Amino acid sequence: MIGLNVTLHGDREIRLSRDFAAGRHLVFAAFTRPELLMRWWGAQGWHLVECEVDLRVGGRWRFVSRGPEGDLMAQGGTYREIDPPARLVCTELFDDQSYPGETLVRHDFTGSADRTTVVTHLWYATAQGRDTVLRHPMIRGLTEAFDRLAVVLHTISTTGATT
Repeated sequence: MIGLNVTLHGDREIRLSRDFAAGRHLVFAAFTRPELLMRWWGAQGWHLVECEVDLRVGGRWRFVSRGPEGDLMAQGGTYREIDPPARLVCTELFDDQSYPGETLVRHDFTGSADRTTVVTHLWYATAQGRDTVLRHPMIRGLTEAFDRLAVVLHTISTTGATT
């Protein structure tokens, strides 16, 4: 699989999958370590300006991104399950969210020592919420973010440097 694969399940779930040329431990770290998240999170032109991760069940996370025109977008949630390097489950809520309720997000990391597939399940509180997100440029943004992640993972894999 090349690029981001997007499928809809039921009326409230979006499922995303993407392969990366890196081991599960490194890919899991890229989803949970602020110094790595700062290097890839966000669509083209967007960059994290704040990244807080309290990586424990019940711990909170918060990301604030700045866009190319200076706009800010903030989101956060609570970690529900942490099973490195296999699974990460959290809630997600945007500060200025345009749809109702919290989203439940589950990332599953499968693969080998040098290849990982990430399958992300997004369960929205309502069908309206999922449909609203699909009208936003979310898929484009995640595709661009995951493309950036692939570059970061390649750089780390070839140089061994994580910062």
